[in-house]
Amino acid sequence: MTETAANSITLRFLAAPMDVGHSGSVDAGTVLEWVDKAAYAAAVGWAKSYCVTAYVGNIHFADPVNSGDMVEVEATIVYTGRSSMHIRTVVSSGDPKGGPATMRSQCMVIFVAVGEDGRPVPVTQFVPVTAEEIEQRDHALARVKIRERIVEAMNAQEYTDAGTAERVTLRFMAAPTDVNWGGKVHGGIVMKWIDEAAYLCASRYCGKDTVAVFSGGVRFYRPLLIGHVVEVEARLVYTGTKGMHVAVHVRSGDPKGGGLNLTTYCLTVMVARDAEGTSVPIPQWVPVSEEDRRLHAHARELLEIRGTAPGNRLPNHLLAPTSQLEQG
Repeated sequence: MTETAANSITLRFLAAPMDVGHSGSVDAGTVLEWVDKAAYAAAVGWAKSYCVTAYVGNIHFADPVNSGDMVEVEATIVYTGRSSMHIRTVVSSGDPKGGPATMRSQCMVIFVAVGEDGRPVPVTQFVPVTAEEIEQRDHALARVKIRERIVEAMNAQEYTDAGTAERVTLRFMAAPTDVNWGGKVHGGIVMKWIDEAAYLCASRYCGKDTVAVFSGGVRFYRPLLIGHVVEVEARLVYTGTKGMHVAVHVRSGDPKGGGLNLTTYCLTVMVARDAEGTSVPIPQWVPVSEEDRRLHAHARELLEIRGTAPGNRLPNHLLAPTSQLEQG
């Protein structure tokens, strides 16, 4: 770990063979786990207290990280609220024998500092000084309202058995190996579970190998405890030209009873790939039930909201073909 500035930390390590997943390269879930760890280190270093993941913004997985790559994950605090820290993370990798590292993905992560009672505590305010720091602060502030609109739109949806789309549910116990430094399951592990469920759902739908290219609106509602029953439900809600939009809910609870509570929710976009690793078209999903049509419209609404972010141009795989828009 390298501390590059008072508000920035960079983790450096080699991507190991055990990091390679079903895609043949490092899976998106593992990259998200790295992002969460680096952002946590930056947050704790700044707050001088335990911190919890509150939100992970839009992350595009542009290029894969391969086994043997030298990986750098830079986490920089760019804005602080009363108890929150907005952290810009950049994942880069390259040949360890030399040469420049290539940026693979970047996103904004929000951590909240909490005390021993689990309640938010104030943090030292970050004051940008350089032109770059001011630009990054303004970039974070510009997305606050957009994030609020995304969260509001996602919270307004209801998922029931009336939906007819492809759906999978994983159930297991949260193991001691999933624990973080605060005794709870850390956000990176939860995001890895999300990626696994989305992969299974998308691959079952299209009958091909799939890989995540985007994950957005990852909202953490409550902590997930070791020993809890975990349920990760992934459901197809929309298809674009190549992308399959999968809504994922993570729920957990005491196995002795009491029901399951929503822990985390997000939307992941998967694409199908051929043997050469090139993305290929997938069958278009046509909504059948009223709930199908509502969730289909919801996914499109999220696309439109994200498209209003400054400088945000939606990749082609997130957009729907004209024929589908006419149907929807």
